[in-house]
Amino acid sequence: MKSEERQHGEDASSPLEKLWSTAHDIAMAFPQHGHSRWDRRGVSQRGERIFNVLSGVMLVLFAIGWTWSIGNARTSETIPGTASRLSAALTEGDAPSLAYLTNTMLESVVPKGESGKLRARLAAPGSAVAVDTLPEGAVATFSSGNKADTTRVLRAPQQVGVWRMAITMGNAVRSISDFTIITQRPASENRAGRIGLYFIGNWPNRGKTPRADYTPPSGFIEVTPENQNTALSEHFRMRDFLPHDQANVWPKYLVISLKLIDKLELVLDDLQKHGINPRGVRVMSGFRTPQYNAGGGETSGRAGLSRHMYGDASDIFIDNDGNGAMDDLNKDGRVDIGDARFILAAVNRVEAAHPSLIGGCGVYVATPAHGPFTHIDTRGYPARW
Repeated sequence: MKSEERQHGEDASSPLEKLWSTAHDIAMAFPQHGHSRWDRRGVSQRGERIFNVLSGVMLVLFAIGWTWSIGNARTSETIPGTASRLSAALTEGDAPSLAYLTNTMLESVVPKGESGKLRARLAAPGSAVAVDTLPEGAVATFSSGNKADTTRVLRAPQQVGVWRMAITMGNAVRSISDFTIITQRPASENRAGRIGLYFIGNWPNRGKTPRADYTPPSGFIEVTPENQNTALSEHFRMRDFLPHDQANVWPKYLVISLKLIDKLELVLDDLQKHGINPRGVRVMSGFRTPQYNAGGGETSGRAGLSRHMYGDASDIFIDNDGNGAMDDLNKDGRVDIGDARFILAAVNRVEAAHPSLIGGCGVYVATPAHGPFTHIDTRGYPARW
């Protein structure tokens, strides 16, 4: 029992106590009896002991000063962003791996949103993707198909595309496998309503109003057959939000708000808490180009300045049985507008918990062309219909 208590007491000792014990052992390691080499140089045995004690005290004082300096570095507000997080990580009891450190450093590069489920970030070519810079000796590599871009600063590649990212430090490589940086094609390349062969149309320049932003998009995501399955979040991919026209024209161009994707993921989380499997989510309508909004598909009920044109709106339903229409979510034995309202209730709960995601929500009845569905957007003010 005594040995167990002694072992427990040793394990529970503080780092400072361990340093003191180490200093004491070092001091006592010097010879204290008989003749030593100090005696031969004119130093008495008493003087030798005094020197040993003073050396031990100096060592302990040095250890205390070093410990204070590191602790102060961990809490100082003068070390910005990544540097302070790295300093804190380095002084943890269990030494973190390089993979952990680079993951901490990249928190600002790969924001997962309020849902924690975003898997992409949009950026203009060559723009900064983080406030902090890479530590000395680290290199960021962006890769897209057979293209690569290597940089020592955290800037998006100059080329348009969907990019994977890795950080190299010495012989270690940390790949960010579940997140992409998407560089967009500038809106200035929209000429006469087209980018290449893809017809987009033109946005009315209404700018920002007191309630919503109608500024034309500043860039477009270039979607190809090869990258259309790129994940925007856990449940949504780029192809889910493409307009339904120009089926054979590639590349296509997409406007999407990741704020909307974040809100949709939170709505799915809420539905799951209420017994609905979120895997059956379907986007009936996502982004609409101005020309498609005006004349593509069923146009009844569409607003001339639909939020779909600005990439921050989508019409969704839940189809877990795979029949192409809304499921009976409220379990009343019917599939009708009541099931769309079931999703509306989830939207209300999400907006109450996340005010930054407030927007519009509308419920729609079934028609011969489709089943009931729910419109969700992030226009910035509450709207219901």
